[in-house]
This record gives sequence, C-alpha cells and structure tokens, in this order.
Amino acid sequence: MKIDILTLFPEMFPGVFGSSILKHAQEKELVTINVVDFREFADNKHNKVDDYPYGGGAGMVLRPQPIFDAVEEITSQTEKKPRIVLLCPQGETYSQQKAEELAKEEHLIFLCGHYEGYDERIREHLVTDELSIGDYVLTGGEVGAMVLTDSIVRLLPGVLGNAESAVTDSFSTGLLEHPHYTRPADFRGLKVPDVLLSGHHVNIENWRAKEALRRTWQRRPDLLRERTLTEQEKAWLHQFEEDIKKDL
Repeated sequence: MKIDILTLFPEMFPGVFGSSILKHAQEKELVTINVVDFREFADNKHNKVDDYPYGGGAGMVLRPQPIFDAVEEITSQTEKKPRIVLLCPQGETYSQQKAEELAKEEHLIFLCGHYEGYDERIREHLVTDELSIGDYVLTGGEVGAMVLTDSIVRLLPGVLGNAESAVTDSFSTGLLEHPHYTRPADFRGLKVPDVLLSGHHVNIENWRAKEALRRTWQRRPDLLRERTLTEQEKAWLHQFEEDIKKDL
C-alpha cells in the first residue's frame, strides 16, 4: 500500500510514523508513507495557500490550486485513481468497518486541512471520501491522518505478528473485545477465571464470546441494536438482565 499525506506541517509526523508498528511495516516494505508539504505547490512567491472567504466571515480558507496541483503530481504516474480522503469534522464518522474497507486499497491520499476550512471545489471535484474521527474540532487534520494511517496499516497482511490480533479487535466482530489476563494466575488474591486455565478450548471460546457480549451490553449497547443476535446471544443477554434484577 502507498499512503500520501498532504499537510502544511510535515514535522508533526516523524515521531508517530517512525515508531512501533508503523515503523516496522515500512521497514518490511508493506506500506510506503509519503508526507507532502502542499505549501510547496503554491503558485505565488510567498507560498501562500489560504485566502479570505468570499462573502466575508472569520478565518481563512485553503485555496484549491495548491491542493489540486499536489494531488495531480502525486497521481500523474498512477493508472488507478486512489481514494482521496478529506479529514473534516463534517465528514462521515470513522469506524473500524471503514478502516477495513480502506485497508483493501492500493493507494490512499489524505488531505489535512487547517484554518477555517477548504474551498468547496476541493470537496466537490477532488475528494472521494470525507471522514471525521469524532464530533469535535481539532486545529488541523494531521492528528486525524495519523489515526487513520495507524488503524489501516495494522490491518495489512504481515504487519501484525499474529494475524488473528486484528480479527478479534474491538469492533471488528461487531462487539467490544473480551477481557484478557496474563501471568500470574493469582495476583494479590485477584485470580484469573478458572476457565482460562482449563485448557478446554471450546469452553474458553464460549467464555470469550459471552464476555465480549457482556462488555458490549454494559458499555456500548448501541452496537447491539444493529446486530443480528444468535439464539445463544439472546439467552446470554437474558441471563445478564436477570443477574441485574437479582442484585437490586
């Protein structure tokens, strides 16, 4: 995969992209990440990329010319048009399902905005997706681009040491992930559930499925409204509700 990130602040990225999983993925040549300062594409001697909005108002708006020219240069040698993602508070809320969708692409371009916003022609005639990492406003799109890059790259084949890790992550199954335990089995009197020490793989998988459902029911019940429940899951949910009644 190739990821190009258009930004006015390329110095923000080396720490994140030069560490941990993202660093290893690049070293193994599973992904190429290219950070582009689109100020270099401005067509004026002061490299000015923003201007006052027509009609007045607060703030400055990013001009279309530098961004269009940067994207055209990046894509000039590619046959297939990449997904061009605008990081924007007005965009679709980002999700694990969107990360899995984007991880199937060969080439992604992320546009990091700043100032008051983008010239609308960028939205209408250049980008393929508008994404937001949450219902709040950041200074720019750089942090969002880091979030998308991390969440997508870890899904690429060969990036994680254990391929099953991404499959069982929270949200990948439609549920939050089940609890985890490690050594020691007894820490200050706090014990690991017996089933996890039993070596009985079927019972362990059933326990994990049940606890993933319980955690989702407790913390993110909205996720269950969109889920087609199995008969076993319905029975577990009924049990959770009965347990609550007993404790009242």
